[in-house]
Amino acid sequence: MAKLNVNGRVIDVQVEDDTPLLWVLREQLELTGTKYGCGIAQCGACTVHVDGVATRSCAMPVSAFDENQKIVTIEGLSPDSSHPIQQAWLALDVPQCGFCQSGMIMAAAALLAATPRPTEQQIRDEVTNICRCGTYNRVLAGIQRAAGTAGAAG
Repeated sequence: MAKLNVNGRVIDVQVEDDTPLLWVLREQLELTGTKYGCGIAQCGACTVHVDGVATRSCAMPVSAFDENQKIVTIEGLSPDSSHPIQQAWLALDVPQCGFCQSGMIMAAAALLAATPRPTEQQIRDEVTNICRCGTYNRVLAGIQRAAGTAGAAG
């Protein structure tokens, strides 16, 4: 049994201690916006926030968390898609296939929370998620738009 604080709700889940947080979110809590991509914390499709920090949930066992740590999934980022990153994604039509986008959005949102006006280089250094479609230029533009730094030198 584990007790987790997910999207503002403290929830008890019955799982083995070594179960990755990703599978608890998807299978136990039915929060399927967080995606499985690689299973080794490389691609970032599974990115959630843990106390505001972008965290890859596929390689983190549920035993690493307690009810005092605030876990936020893409479903908890904004109830009406009004987060500036989500609005920028819509305005610029950032995703192509969209599979990686919930993780990209979560990584970008964590970056902007920590660094509200990041340089291009900071964005490239901090948002390391993989996009098979190669929409990196649109991701960069979306983050810059949300930060109000479109066209800023890196």
